[in-house]
Amino acid sequence: MTIEVLLADDQAMIRRGLRLILDNQPDITVVAEASDGAEAVALARQLRPDVCLVDIRMPRLDGIEVTRALAGPGVASPLRVVIVTTFDLDDYVYGALRAGAAGFVLKDAGPALLTEAVRAAHAGDSLISPSITVRLLRHLAPARIRTAAAPAQPLTDRETEVARAIARGRTNQEIAAELFISLSTVKGHLTAIQRKLGARNRVEIAAWAWEARLMESPHE
Repeated sequence: MTIEVLLADDQAMIRRGLRLILDNQPDITVVAEASDGAEAVALARQLRPDVCLVDIRMPRLDGIEVTRALAGPGVASPLRVVIVTTFDLDDYVYGALRAGAAGFVLKDAGPALLTEAVRAAHAGDSLISPSITVRLLRHLAPARIRTAAAPAQPLTDRETEVARAIARGRTNQEIAAELFISLSTVKGHLTAIQRKLGARNRVEIAAWAWEARLMESPHE
């Protein structure tokens, strides 16, 4: 199955570079390009691509607004949005995460991480790069991070460890190795955490972990 991708970036050279990388993959094809946020939303709703790769700063609608329109709370049939960003956009990235983004990649991250992020989003997972998520969320001013909602059921100690690892950007395989548990057990914990938190993906689990101050634990 070919993964259909929409590119949204106001810089033609960036779009061209991303297209070259993605179209070079046997399982990925770029079906449309948008040069601003409003065009991105319109094309995404019309074409329903598998993944939308969206720049954070664009004319008319920025990446946060695009993400909220396509994948935010209350969207009946949310699309999968991966944000393209740089380190100096902490507040923007946090806003996009809360708006429903399924992952983050840097523009200079390289072809491997870019394609991995697209494939992860298509599979219903999220690629959270430690170099992005940990740095951005750790350095947000505490006053700007809202209080985390209490889970429907308390997380077990093991589930808390898994949530903390996700917020550090760990993959399932890395979590399994660190906690000395099987991959299937990690996936079981993820399912339980998502149910208890009402989280749709790993990104929302990571956001909750930072809001709940889990990363301030003495074990961190």
